[in-house]
Amino acid sequence: MVDNRDFHNGNIRKMVFASFFASMMAVGAYIDIPVPLSPVPITLQTLFVLMAGAMLGARWGTISVIVYLLLGISGLPVFSGGSSGLGMIFGPTGGFLIGFVFGAFIIGYLCDNYGTKRIHLNILFMLAGLLVIYVFGILQLMSVANLTLSEALILGMIPYMPGAVLKLIVSALIASRYSI
Repeated sequence: MVDNRDFHNGNIRKMVFASFFASMMAVGAYIDIPVPLSPVPITLQTLFVLMAGAMLGARWGTISVIVYLLLGISGLPVFSGGSSGLGMIFGPTGGFLIGFVFGAFIIGYLCDNYGTKRIHLNILFMLAGLLVIYVFGILQLMSVANLTLSEALILGMIPYMPGAVLKLIVSALIASRYSI
């Protein structure tokens, strides 16, 4: 017989951590370093998206990102630079925000199915999620800013690679050591 208390306690625990990661994404957005000539700033949001996917799994990691996005869309200043509103989703950085949802899901799905204890797998899973985030981000940047693919890569991806690799390694290390 299944004990309903265990089921509800597990869900409550995941809800609490999903809320925690949504709030950390908001905090990470305030670490906002402008990049010359690019509308895309350097933030720590991605670090927490990667960790949420790996540590919470596909369902709760994705929910944490959706909660974060809904907070920002509803007007709370949780996006980069303290911005908010639906316009951010349709702006030059909106593809990255939408990509967070799919990136967290991909990472969570892979971690749910193959585990999170081995760092090399975490790095591969997070690399896949990061690639998804960048695909959404670059496509939207191209569309909104009327850029070619090479211009969008130069303005929206290449300057961010060293930081992205560092965030990926840190989040993979943390996820391999701590399970939720």
